[in-house]
Amino acid sequence: MRWRQYKIARERMVREHVYNRGVRDPRVLEAMLRVPRHLFIGRDAGIEAYADHSYPIGFQQTMSQPYMVAYLTEELRLSGEETVLEIGTGSGYHTAVLAALSKTVATVERVPELAERAQTVLRDLLFSNVEVKTDDGWKGWPEKGPFDRVLLTAAAQQVPRTLLSQLSDAGFLLGPVIRADGKQEIVRLIRRGGKVEIERLIECSFVPLIRTVGRAGRSKRRETGVSRS
Repeated sequence: MRWRQYKIARERMVREHVYNRGVRDPRVLEAMLRVPRHLFIGRDAGIEAYADHSYPIGFQQTMSQPYMVAYLTEELRLSGEETVLEIGTGSGYHTAVLAALSKTVATVERVPELAERAQTVLRDLLFSNVEVKTDDGWKGWPEKGPFDRVLLTAAAQQVPRTLLSQLSDAGFLLGPVIRADGKQEIVRLIRRGGKVEIERLIECSFVPLIRTVGRAGRSKRRETGVSRS
């Protein structure tokens, strides 16, 4: 398939599935037009990569639908000067969009194969302001902090305090959480000194945020987190 067909597919994706659904930030629209989504899928999906649905990338993980990528990116309110921490690299597609709009991106992925694949594509596309790490996303990446923004790309039962502690003052965490009724919603948690303010946005559907299994063969039962049920 020729590059022009992919370009047309990207333009249609942005027009029909992003702009027409309310995303208006011109920088976000431009980034979505530039980043070749199909290259981040482990197999050749053709122009189906630009359809408005999530796409399986292996290891029980998915690439989020274009609209949700655009929506979350717009809600991050990036000016180009921010340091961003992404929890859940996945395919690396959203990472690339973030890298096009921010100063630096540190991204953490618990599945080594996905992290390696994403890193390869990001390097081939010459994104030099991204660092990829294989680790438990609950830990964040304190050595690279503090961060102006933290993005969760998987739904958390509890928002780890470790991630909130890595935010700069007035910085915020954005992402999906699981409510007591089992439904998910996007929230924004803004750090104001020692306090955290919460804004509830839209309902959503993401794969769950999973902890890396410990040496004993199971995750720790007790975690220090901020419940948003």
